[in-house]
Amino acid sequence: MSFVGGSMNLPAKSVTGDDGHPLFTNSKQTELQKYPKKPTVSPTLAELLMHVDDAQNSPVDHRAVEIGYGCSSLPSSNPFFLCFNNLTYSVKVRKKLGSIPFCGKNSDETESNGINTKILLNEISGEAHEGEIMAVLGASGSGKSTLIDALANRIAKDSLKGTLTLNGEVLESKLLRVISAYVMQDDLLFPMLTVEETLMFSAEFRLPRSLSKSKKKARVQALIDQLGLRSAAKTVIGDEGHRGVSGGERRRVSIGIDIIHDPIVLFLDEPTSGLDSTSAFMVVKVLQRIAQSGSIVIMSIHQPSYRILSLLDRLIFLSHGNTVFAGSPGILPSFFEEFGHPIPENENKTEFALDLIRELEETPGGTKSLVEFNKSWQARKNQRNGFSMRSNLSLKEAISASISKGKLVSGATNDSNPTASVPIFANPLWIEMMVIAKRSMKNSRRTPELFGIRLGAVVITGIILATMFWKLDNSPKGVQERLGFFAFAMSTTFYTCAEAIPVFLQERYIFMRETAYNAYRRSSYVLAHSLISIPSLVILSMAFAAITFWAVGLAGGLSGFFFFFLTIFASFWAGSSFVTFLSGIVSHVMLGFTVVVAVLAYFLLFSGFFISRNRIPLYWIWFHYISLVKYPYEAVLQNEFDDPMKCFVRGVQMFDNTPLGEVPLSVKLKLLQSMSGVLGVNITGSTCVTTGKDLLVQQGITDINKWNCLWIIIAWGFFFRILFYFTLLLGSKNKRK
Repeated sequence: MSFVGGSMNLPAKSVTGDDGHPLFTNSKQTELQKYPKKPTVSPTLAELLMHVDDAQNSPVDHRAVEIGYGCSSLPSSNPFFLCFNNLTYSVKVRKKLGSIPFCGKNSDETESNGINTKILLNEISGEAHEGEIMAVLGASGSGKSTLIDALANRIAKDSLKGTLTLNGEVLESKLLRVISAYVMQDDLLFPMLTVEETLMFSAEFRLPRSLSKSKKKARVQALIDQLGLRSAAKTVIGDEGHRGVSGGERRRVSIGIDIIHDPIVLFLDEPTSGLDSTSAFMVVKVLQRIAQSGSIVIMSIHQPSYRILSLLDRLIFLSHGNTVFAGSPGILPSFFEEFGHPIPENENKTEFALDLIRELEETPGGTKSLVEFNKSWQARKNQRNGFSMRSNLSLKEAISASISKGKLVSGATNDSNPTASVPIFANPLWIEMMVIAKRSMKNSRRTPELFGIRLGAVVITGIILATMFWKLDNSPKGVQERLGFFAFAMSTTFYTCAEAIPVFLQERYIFMRETAYNAYRRSSYVLAHSLISIPSLVILSMAFAAITFWAVGLAGGLSGFFFFFLTIFASFWAGSSFVTFLSGIVSHVMLGFTVVVAVLAYFLLFSGFFISRNRIPLYWIWFHYISLVKYPYEAVLQNEFDDPMKCFVRGVQMFDNTPLGEVPLSVKLKLLQSMSGVLGVNITGSTCVTTGKDLLVQQGITDINKWNCLWIIIAWGFFFRILFYFTLLLGSKNKRK
């Protein structure tokens, strides 16, 4: 026996299943030889980096051994053995009026008080081993994705019945999140990052700080080669508006970002969906190499081709949540032959099985006969095989062995508790914040038009306001125009923040995927995005303040400008925080815009501009105090009118904005003389009648000074960021109920 390139050269012989039946029919064996044979062992990423890590590892022989239905263990050296027993999951659905039961429908629903209980998984059992690919097959609606979710801890614990063990020990959800990865059906990637950058950011999230930058880069390069992405490494992912990598390459990148730390268990939901046959085969070939490097790979697949079938080690066929077959591809012919439906010699076995299952589903009895036959078949096979053994290694020993081999690179420690031996997060909070900020800034630099449009909107709005309210005077009309300018300017700062709604909505599912398996903390995401938003808000605030302050003729000089700038900045901060919080609640861009516009309109209504605080009904006064527009509006009014020496209405000006404003000046002076006699106060044409303080009292602005208003605005911003964090904490569990 000799080893060449990690594979064994053995005498040629037919490939058979456990019962002596050929794994592939005679006509197909010659065809199968055209395709590369499975290597016995594939190196882990650490082994690919021996020149970097100085790792000395010996190969492990991964044998695919057919064992029974349900749980047992391997007597071989395979350290990991995942077993699931009697997984049952059901949901309650309201009965539709006028619904008529279909005769071919399986008994997967029960009725109680007008509410149907639909069984999505019905006592599903099976096992998966390190070095193998287990595929879940079935028609649409059969329960494939549901089973993958159940195994990946994506179903609420209270709703799922049954047991899930790893090496005979109950697998805690906390540990499963650390040692596993889940690849969603959709490729959720940042379109403006290259393949290499995408994998590098994943490495910075997943790999510990103790691993040097050069080793992380070398690990990414090894993974690019393992995934067959070398030619596309410098190409951006792309989207509808930007040309990027192909669909098959995108799928392999999606797999790569979740295996950068070499997880022990890898779950995939239909990784070949939407791909052509060649791309699909390449994806599964990559999964085969991942499995043979020491991982358990479990995936759902709709209808594998003959070439893909040659790469699979175990199959589970589902129909309406029931198992109709479980075993290796090699025993499919004997299984269906005993069932009375032999597979034709030149027929694709999985296609035949799926077609037969669909035909049975349309019959009155459904697939009940096939389900019962599978149970008896598995019972006979288990009795015939006659072993039910446990793994040679405990869970702790198996995890330690994998870590020493270079897998699960996450800063693991030698702790007696397997859950504690692997940290929940690979890096401290500040490292996560730096990586998130770096990635966001790189995305922003490659899409400058997004910030450019927002800056342009602010600049154009500022120019319009500056030219509309050019050099306002201190007359009563000038006072009214100032009030209008401040109300519109403050509300505009909030409305322009609505453009930030799509930002998180575009990242929502990427965020959910990354945090579901502990790539980083939710708090790191919130803090990083809060910090990186500040520079852009400073630029927007400075642009708006510089354009409008001196052009409109606002008071206060340089100190007044500085406070005006701070108020605009605080308004942008509170507005962007409010919009960010809403984007964590709503799930659609148009719905988000509708909510923002409506709420901001209410804030403006109760700000005190249209009706002063003193005249707002008591049952609405609470809305006045939670209005985000109230505090910046009152702050800039006090900044403008708090000079007690400045007069805004003098003598004859008190008649402005009244019918007497059109009478001759001489008549106005005589009226002032008459009023002086009646009031006992000498009022001339230049006597100051109304100061800035008087205007503030008229507006009902007496309870909070301008600096307190500024701090309240900033506090609102922090409050909404905290709410956003709790929204992410409670709303991104990514689990079925």
